[in-house]
Amino acid sequence: MNEQKILLVDDEEELRRSTAQALELSGFNVETFSNADHVLELIGYSFPGVVVTDIRMPGMDGMTLMQKIRELDTEVPVILVTGHGDVQLAVKAMREGAYDFIEKPFTPQMLAGVIRRAMERRSLVLENRLLKAVAGKRDDIEARLPGRTQIMVDLRYRIRAIGASDADTLVVGDTGAGKEVVARAMHDISARASRPFIAINCAALPANLIESELFGHEAGAFPGAVRPRYGKFEHGRGGTILLDEIGSMPFDLQAKFLRVLQERMISRLGSNETVPLDVRFIATSKVDLEAEVAGGRFRADLLYRLNVATIHVPSLSQRRADVPLLFMQLVREAAARYGKDDMAVPPDVVSDIAQRDWPGNVRELRNAADRFVLGLDGGSRQAEAAGLAERVAEFERGVIASALVAHSGSLKPVYESLGISRKTLYEKMQKYGLDKKLLANDMAGEMRREL
Repeated sequence: MNEQKILLVDDEEELRRSTAQALELSGFNVETFSNADHVLELIGYSFPGVVVTDIRMPGMDGMTLMQKIRELDTEVPVILVTGHGDVQLAVKAMREGAYDFIEKPFTPQMLAGVIRRAMERRSLVLENRLLKAVAGKRDDIEARLPGRTQIMVDLRYRIRAIGASDADTLVVGDTGAGKEVVARAMHDISARASRPFIAINCAALPANLIESELFGHEAGAFPGAVRPRYGKFEHGRGGTILLDEIGSMPFDLQAKFLRVLQERMISRLGSNETVPLDVRFIATSKVDLEAEVAGGRFRADLLYRLNVATIHVPSLSQRRADVPLLFMQLVREAAARYGKDDMAVPPDVVSDIAQRDWPGNVRELRNAADRFVLGLDGGSRQAEAAGLAERVAEFERGVIASALVAHSGSLKPVYESLGISRKTLYEKMQKYGLDKKLLANDMAGEMRREL
């Protein structure tokens, strides 16, 4: 079991420092943050600790942080620190999955007690996951990448085989297929699971700041650089760096990154000193990088250096048989996320989902599941299907009741006139609460009233 850790997030420096000191005196390993920006990089299925966060913070607040943590792992305990006026908000957060909340001012002993209970719970969760994996039962990778088709079975096998190694890996797949999910799963089953997972979107980095973002800089390296700063590569030391859509990396930067891959050393902008870099690189691409090499847009030597191991993530069109099962799982997850009861998916909706094309893959299917749960799309079809079923049942009951009355409760002419078996007639009568004697009596009474 990894060493347990507390991630303490609070923008008030004095309170943050005093709380950390008190917790360390109580025997806890505490890492502090003045904001929530880098907390999510440390969260994963193997994270061995607890998050303690203030609710009111500039930028990402505690409620948003908790929601994003739950998207990564719903069983990471999050303890919210609240002011007096935030108690109702904290109670709402408890309903949405927070482990507990502490109201200011609080004693270190009170907070330590809550953290100990949360740590025990987290330890049990991780031990249970480990036991399931050892026993060969449904593990976290199968939960995150469900599917019964052979192509998904093979994918999970490759993730387990390559993920446990330290090999740099290229993950290839269409938009929305789940490339980042694969990368996180590989990180979480590796020896680096307790270290940072840094995701870098190569297509979103500003061109004028991309080197500073990746390599960091010293004070005075360029106008506006008033203090030294770690880059994302250096911040991820000991962990995994995900280079999302590496095909979008500028060509001139590819040569510098190739040197990082080969030497595992970096230099901050404005510095001549090198910094050793102990990281594993996972890159993703939705485009054919060999075609990019042929077109002169991607370096061949970088592709060959990255391509130590390759994982192809299948699109939904390649595993159509998984779509109904996956949709129903996404519906369950969406219902839990929106605080709704489990929802049955009508057969006609499942059939429609299975026959449709999903160019956006799992991401598009997840959006459809959300709309279904919220009643924005599939939910209205569900109501229409339920209404139609009720009207059909009402019509069928009326036909059988009329036939029973017409034949004075005698069953043989009823099932013969309806073209069904005696057994089917009995089942229908039981289903609709029809009693032949009562119907015959009602008919006789009606006739007497007419006379």
